[in-house]
Amino acid sequence: MAPVSWHSVDLTLDECIKCNICTSHCPVSAVTDLFPGPKYVGPQAQRFREGGQSRSPDHSVDYCSGCRVCNEVCPTGVRIAELNARARAQIVAEKGLPLRNRLLGRNELLGKLGSFAPALANFALHNAFSRFMAEKVMGIAREAPLPTWSTSGTFRDWLKRTRDRRLKSDKKVVYFHGCATMYYEPFIGKAAVVVLEHNGYEVIVPEQNCCGLPLLSNGEFNAARTYHRNNVSRLAGYARTGLPIVGTSTSCTLTLKEEAPELLDYHDEPATTLKLGTYDIFEWLRELYEAGELRTDFQPLPLKLPYHAPCQQRAHRIGKPALELMALIPELELAESHARCCGIAGTYGYKVEKYQIAMDVGAELFEFVKAQGQDVRYTACDSETCRWQLEHGTALPSRHPIEILAAAYGLYDLERRDVVAGKR
Repeated sequence: MAPVSWHSVDLTLDECIKCNICTSHCPVSAVTDLFPGPKYVGPQAQRFREGGQSRSPDHSVDYCSGCRVCNEVCPTGVRIAELNARARAQIVAEKGLPLRNRLLGRNELLGKLGSFAPALANFALHNAFSRFMAEKVMGIAREAPLPTWSTSGTFRDWLKRTRDRRLKSDKKVVYFHGCATMYYEPFIGKAAVVVLEHNGYEVIVPEQNCCGLPLLSNGEFNAARTYHRNNVSRLAGYARTGLPIVGTSTSCTLTLKEEAPELLDYHDEPATTLKLGTYDIFEWLRELYEAGELRTDFQPLPLKLPYHAPCQQRAHRIGKPALELMALIPELELAESHARCCGIAGTYGYKVEKYQIAMDVGAELFEFVKAQGQDVRYTACDSETCRWQLEHGTALPSRHPIEILAAAYGLYDLERRDVVAGKR
């Protein structure tokens, strides 16, 4: 594997003033001595990496979860999380990648394989013996909240079954569903489609593949580059014509907008066009609302709802549009989490050596939910892996904010996680 190149992200290390604000806010270094903190493994260690030509002097960078809290709090704009991701990729280039990490990085492939026989795949993945063996042989933590394949078909299966009922309109929006919605949570896509159609938009769902974030997180930059290139070729044309590209996985949209272009130095015209034309779905819906074009015919939802804005959502630097729009729903009592991270960090918390770190990081969030009282039925979060971690840590069902909005429109059943019969 070719060495990782170092470009604009690397230059930000000289802005580090050694103030240690990043380390004081880091949720990982707060719970384990295995990670000495963002400053040490980021800008400080980077000065010794000689432009990526020598071995990283400190492999503790692998314990960075990539939560980007350090980026949020850095007063001088050092791209610490990106420096750490590049350092991890350099380790992979030099030493190779364990089979476990290679598998965890290929969420799309695993989702596709399991979807051929989802009931069998769920049994094979989730029984106690297979989880024990996966931990002993592969190093995948037996308690980790792995996803469950949809047994009612994929999201595209639903689109095909309902194509005659889908709205046709002069107003159009492109939907990037991501792997989780495609194979594990098609109900998220259903909720998004009915919300967009309720607001008068025809939903276009082009061919697409994994955004590449699991590969980036595990240091497989070359494979991630192929994924991103494919998405650029399939989606940039829509953005070029002025059609917005919206996604319900805030991690996927951040990858298309920022992580893939920056980490892979992918800045040609099509990639930039896609970057500028991609939105988190609530970012775009808030723009509709501010323009007076979002329907607000919400039914009351008498729920107390703890909401956690995940790390990847905060990294968009767009505020908390989901929280703003859910606040318009009558009788919905929102409780905003200020926890730094849920701990799971994509595939980070699936690894046996990091599972307990992930749970310790997430304890702040779990305690926040517990403090809201016994009458809480659901939590809400924009990221799929964070929702799975929330459910794991609190034993409460978690919902995407788009499900909450769809339910408030009277189009969606929150308990069954399906479109209401007779609705689009």
